[in-house]
Amino acid sequence: MKKIPLALLLLLTGLLAYGQEYRLGKVSRAELEQRSHPADTSAPAAILYKKGHTYFVLDLDGYWSMITEVEYRIKIYKKDGYKYATDKLTYYTGGKTVKASYSDAYTYNLVDGKIERTKLKGDGEFRENIEDNYRQRIITMPNVKEGSVIEYKYTITTPYFTVFSDWLFQHEIPVNHVSYEVAIPVYFNYNRFLSGYVKVDQSEGKVRLGAGGRFNESVTTFTAKDVKAIKDEGYVNNIRNYTSILMHELASTHFPSGKEEYATDWGSVTKRIYDDMDFGKELEYNSYFRADLSEITAGITSVTDKTAAIFKYVQNRMNWNGETSYYCEKGVKKAYEDKVGNSAEINLMLVAMLREAQVPAHPILVSTRSNGVALFPNRAAYNYVVAGVEDGKNIVLLDATSKNTTPGILPVRALNWEGRMIRNDGSSVEVDLMPHSNACDMVSITAAIDPDGSVAGNARLQHFDHYAYLFREKYAGMASESYVQQLEKKYSNTEISDNVVENSGKDLAKPVTETYSFIHNGSIEIAGNRMYISPMLFLGGRQDTFTKETREYPVDFGFPYQDRYVFTLTIPEGYEIESFPKPIALKMEENIGSFRYNITAKDATIQIGITLDINYPNVSQSYYPTLRSFFMKMNDKQNEKIVLKKK
Repeated sequence: MKKIPLALLLLLTGLLAYGQEYRLGKVSRAELEQRSHPADTSAPAAILYKKGHTYFVLDLDGYWSMITEVEYRIKIYKKDGYKYATDKLTYYTGGKTVKASYSDAYTYNLVDGKIERTKLKGDGEFRENIEDNYRQRIITMPNVKEGSVIEYKYTITTPYFTVFSDWLFQHEIPVNHVSYEVAIPVYFNYNRFLSGYVKVDQSEGKVRLGAGGRFNESVTTFTAKDVKAIKDEGYVNNIRNYTSILMHELASTHFPSGKEEYATDWGSVTKRIYDDMDFGKELEYNSYFRADLSEITAGITSVTDKTAAIFKYVQNRMNWNGETSYYCEKGVKKAYEDKVGNSAEINLMLVAMLREAQVPAHPILVSTRSNGVALFPNRAAYNYVVAGVEDGKNIVLLDATSKNTTPGILPVRALNWEGRMIRNDGSSVEVDLMPHSNACDMVSITAAIDPDGSVAGNARLQHFDHYAYLFREKYAGMASESYVQQLEKKYSNTEISDNVVENSGKDLAKPVTETYSFIHNGSIEIAGNRMYISPMLFLGGRQDTFTKETREYPVDFGFPYQDRYVFTLTIPEGYEIESFPKPIALKMEENIGSFRYNITAKDATIQIGITLDINYPNVSQSYYPTLRSFFMKMNDKQNEKIVLKKK
């Protein structure tokens, strides 16, 4: 018998699996025998098929419901894949009835050459309340082993259909085949958006009789095959922004009785938000703060000074409860009284106070980084609100939810491309949320090198703008002893003393300044009569920032920045400089960034000046080869040695 090569065997096994009928209960021997995924041998599991169907029903009383049915078949390859044998359904319980259920749930194993099927029983299904008005149904499949195949189906029936649940074509494990049929009554018109880079085929729409035969529906099917796993590459804002997801939001209805618009463009979306009682109406209230405002602004005439004073008052008075929303929950008046509120209550309050003081302020709708980029017109695209003051052609951005922001500095969570500013009449305009100037970190090290290779000296660091914000967010209020412990953990083989931090929480307009003394070992090697010095001491070391040869997603730095270092090193008596790194200047195309490395020596003193500029918060993946080469050259230069030899 002719032996079949292993690669061909794996390919045939994969083809057999792919050729299976996509129907629950039809698990094949080939699927159970498969040891690894043919296209991704590192995958701990794979979705062999995922099939969905969303459709509508109309009851006898004339009420619509939307039903979504989803079937999964998942192959478990490794123990790391066991987590995919658990699934969760989250659903709303605060209003009309939403039903969620699992069915047809089985685990398949190959036992003594025979296919063994284990049914999910009651002890593998759970319900729990996760927060106000939301519950979860959870299943954990039984008898799961390496090599198992699991199947299940879930059904969600809901009277809420303004927005569909997002349909994911891509997951963190490979997907062999995925299809989604959407059947929408001809009375409804939905905006539809597909994100990501996966090739998704869309059928031509067809019209058929809907469930119950009482209306016509338009049917479209979306399919994708051999979808590779979505993998985080580092320096990614939110991997969901690049995941292939199909989204729907109701744009309008067209019944014989008339037409109603919901969300056809950004203007209509923002107008509906502004007209909501929990948004626009809250901006009209002013009696609760009027007396305090008079005191805050007494004697102040300029818009800039009024803005700063009112912002500081709200920031100091209010405490954010951690909830992100553009709608008020308990209202600005109650929040002001309690001194606690969500993001809408705090920042709408700020806008109202600024307007009362004749400052041209407006709310700005934002999607936080964790919520993803607002890609198409829909109310769910936003989940946050900040304030903006029009200052000529510029807009000063304000967010009083944090104790560490200043006018013009937003929390990093809000640095997410663009927001929409809503003016008094409900009209809106797009606003760039990203900083246009580089945050700066300045580091100055003065140190003396001992003949035994140890280094003793002093450090002075200054953090500006977003660097200062991040420092304050992480360390403000921390005891000096605890902070020193963190520094010593970060910088190995380093003892730190006399640590002093200034402006960490008082005058936020000034940079944070920190100073300390140090004794460091580990950056100098002694071999014979030579000493090899790493010029950046404990601040250096190999940084393999971009090691992959290719990249699929944009590079996200968060904000543009400048890192500046000055090292002044005194060499030990009895040594002289044999060699040191040559100066270098690197610059990327399109002014993406630059790197300058200068070094001079005079007598027993060596001075190194290093400046790194990254001028854009986001860089397209098309520039990745340039970016990768730039960082590799920069790292190589920073790790070159200064060589001393005994006289």
